[in-house]
Amino acid sequence: MSAKSHSLVMLRRNFRHIARNPTSVFNAVLMPIILMLMFVYMFGDAFDVGVDYIDYATPGLMLLAVCYGLGATATSVNSDMTKGIINRFKVMDVSRGAVLTGHVVASVLTNVIAIAALLGVAFLLGFSPSASPLDWLGVAGVVVLLGFAAGWITVALGLSAKSPETAGLAAVPLVMLPFFSSAIVPAEKMGPGLREFAEYQPFTPIIETMRGLINGAPDTGNVVLAVSWCVVIALVGYLWARATFQKRA
Repeated sequence: MSAKSHSLVMLRRNFRHIARNPTSVFNAVLMPIILMLMFVYMFGDAFDVGVDYIDYATPGLMLLAVCYGLGATATSVNSDMTKGIINRFKVMDVSRGAVLTGHVVASVLTNVIAIAALLGVAFLLGFSPSASPLDWLGVAGVVVLLGFAAGWITVALGLSAKSPETAGLAAVPLVMLPFFSSAIVPAEKMGPGLREFAEYQPFTPIIETMRGLINGAPDTGNVVLAVSWCVVIALVGYLWARATFQKRA
């Protein structure tokens, strides 16, 4: 079998594992929806963002939907490494690259499903985007690129952890980071120190790019920053994951 065929086999295996794990499904798909309901109905009127809060918050919650599924990916990668699964794959002559690629692609597909469900609920709550079909294509591209980058950095974290439990904890900073961005409230409304951090951290330009595309008015500067951050994160994650995998396997 070719490396591509091996990757498809690993993808099916990992996706089935995710689908059969209720905790993974809850965190990846249902938790972002719960957060949307909570922020829109409980806190939405408290935030003065200049537009309907559901329109402001949806792009940020889309990014949160990507991050909330990462803990399961990190745990799954580490389980493969610490429980002898990798050694079985080596005996079966499975491509090593396919093992990691399968985890990343399964993570991206989970993200797509989670965001589709989130958008469905957003429309029910009154979400009214101004995006053209081309803008929506751009949103999809950003989502996939972000999922790919987050997937590789999460795989690297999972490989570096000593146990599945610590692997899950290693992904927590990635889950928390969007809350310190412009996902929930504009960065300029935050206090000193936190405002500067929110403005210059990676997730803010990614969120603002999706927000601009959804509003039909993307900002070129944010787009360049968003793509650059995603490429850098993906490259660092890939090189880190590859080096760690070769060392431990």
